[in-house]
Amino acid sequence: MANATANVRVRFCPSPTGNPHVGLVRTALFNWAFARHHGGTLVFRIEDTDAARDSEESYNQLLDAMRWLGFDWDEGPEVGGPHAPYRQSQRMDIYRDVAGKLLAGGHAYHCYCTTEELDARREAARAAGKPSGYDGKCRVVTPEQKAAYEAEGRPSIVRFRMPDETITFTDLVRGELTFTPENVPDFGIVRANGAPLYTLVNPVDDALMEITHVLRGEDLLSSTPRQIALYKALMELGIAKGVPEFGHLPYVMGEGNKKLSKRDPESSLNLYRERGFLPQGLLNYLSLLGWSLSADQDIFSMKEMVAAFDISAVNANPARFDLKKAEAINADHIRQLDVQAFIEACEPWLRAPHAPWAPEAFDAAAFEALAPLAQTRLTVLSDITANVDFLFLDEPAEDEASWAKAMKAGADDLLRTAREKLAAADWNAEAIKAAVVAAGEEHGLKLGKAQAPVRVAVTGRTVGLPLFESLEILGRERTLARVDAALAKLAA
Repeated sequence: MANATANVRVRFCPSPTGNPHVGLVRTALFNWAFARHHGGTLVFRIEDTDAARDSEESYNQLLDAMRWLGFDWDEGPEVGGPHAPYRQSQRMDIYRDVAGKLLAGGHAYHCYCTTEELDARREAARAAGKPSGYDGKCRVVTPEQKAAYEAEGRPSIVRFRMPDETITFTDLVRGELTFTPENVPDFGIVRANGAPLYTLVNPVDDALMEITHVLRGEDLLSSTPRQIALYKALMELGIAKGVPEFGHLPYVMGEGNKKLSKRDPESSLNLYRERGFLPQGLLNYLSLLGWSLSADQDIFSMKEMVAAFDISAVNANPARFDLKKAEAINADHIRQLDVQAFIEACEPWLRAPHAPWAPEAFDAAAFEALAPLAQTRLTVLSDITANVDFLFLDEPAEDEASWAKAMKAGADDLLRTAREKLAAADWNAEAIKAAVVAAGEEHGLKLGKAQAPVRVAVTGRTVGLPLFESLEILGRERTLARVDAALAKLAA
């Protein structure tokens, strides 16, 4: 691997909630490319401690998505590893043990403040123009106060005790960042019911799994100083070996320059799978949301990306998701496939539920003959169905807009002449074209105008694959029958 660096360990740790999001995929991609570039280890970890939102269905979707995208991981579900288990829901005893050690070591404390008390104090701080984070009221609770609180039946959460010092670190994407103590208050790590929070479990797992680099979304940047302080406490307790390096990836923006959210339709990975994006096409585009191989090369393979990937070259500015560009890049990857790979990639869209023709109507040999013509014209694989349906349907698809556009006054005369010449022509693309050209000349029409009624009569649409090669594959008998049907429809 290029630039091999000893012991690089990164992690991808999604929560199994709903469909995978393209921003999540971009994070997975950058972690995977970073690990592979440095000959390091990619840990795939599932953060499923939120029982109300996590689901087994979403967990299985995550695994399926990772496999479809072509990501391999070195430790995690289905692979195992020295730090198993890799699902947080199976690691609760570990978190309880660490929380106990943080309390015993003075790094954490029980907080008995009620929600109402916290809200009132925050509002007062805001009114006074002061930071409105937790004010440290329970940092020192006497045994008598503790007994009184517990006699009241007050629940308590566990808070981490932030050190009273400025925290500075060098972000791999953004450079040096500094956070002052008043802006990073003590924070909860265990709920009142004993359930550990993300603020505890994420750094604890990173520490125990010896993660060296944390590459994640910009939305998590504000939690980084808290995690750095927690790592240092874990080091004192002998739980962590060091503090990882952090790199915060830019936001992915949607329409109106708003952050792309799970609620935005274009954010769903499943949408791109269903439309027939190639994994390599989608990943190529997502890699450009914050990074580039070079100033003049947008199309590249994942192998090329791995060889060149440099986290310090990631742009910190937000990246806008551009569907048209994503489609254009995917179209380039479709054209790069060898024909047999293209045929295999199209297969899901050539059968139910996508295909409108009966299974027995599909002719594999005819499709193979047409495939090279189709490959140069597709944006996404699902486009193949409408491009080749004329070949497998008994009658061409009805498209009234195409019919109205092509079948103007005189179309019937042109079709009759074209039929006569097609019936007499040798049946190959060159002879078919000559027949349509000759028909057009008899009616004072150039080829573009002459072929439009023929195309709509035979395929049902004004646009599609090269007409004369398509008719050659369709065959003389079916072509003439469709021209006859169009003439009958015009007469009616």
